[in-house]
Amino acid sequence: MEIEKINRLISQVCRRECVIVQNASPPGVIVDATDLVSVCLELHQNPATFFDSLSCVTGIDNGLEAKTMEVLYHLYSIPFHTSMMLKTIVPRENSEIDSVSHIWKSANWLEREVYDMFGIKFKNHPDLRRILMPNDWEGHPLRKDYQHQELYRNIKVKY
Repeated sequence: MEIEKINRLISQVCRRECVIVQNASPPGVIVDATDLVSVCLELHQNPATFFDSLSCVTGIDNGLEAKTMEVLYHLYSIPFHTSMMLKTIVPRENSEIDSVSHIWKSANWLEREVYDMFGIKFKNHPDLRRILMPNDWEGHPLRKDYQHQELYRNIKVKY
């Protein structure tokens, strides 16, 4: 299914306008964070799309000036051999978005990685805790304003 058709389909469940991401590979659509779960449910359950696999969730820190972060979801439909990307933008301060782990089980660990590295919280996640860094690590290493700790458990971090 072409991205324009997918955009028309998901626009029916969105409260806000969805925008096609130009020059993206795989093709993508920007959706409002408040529409994310309904869009994901539609893409997963609709027999015309059936995106049955969530292969990647990642974050992007747009920096202090932009005051936003992005969350990208890479979806794949095994029966239709189709890939697409969903992108949503959240505020940098108190960044939070609804979890899609109830739709795709793979979101459980993928969302935990984004939380651990970027500090984006996923509401209604069944087990939102660090997955890559130790539980007592300070900060989120992939944020652009991240400052390395001098010491961690009395071991010098910077070398």
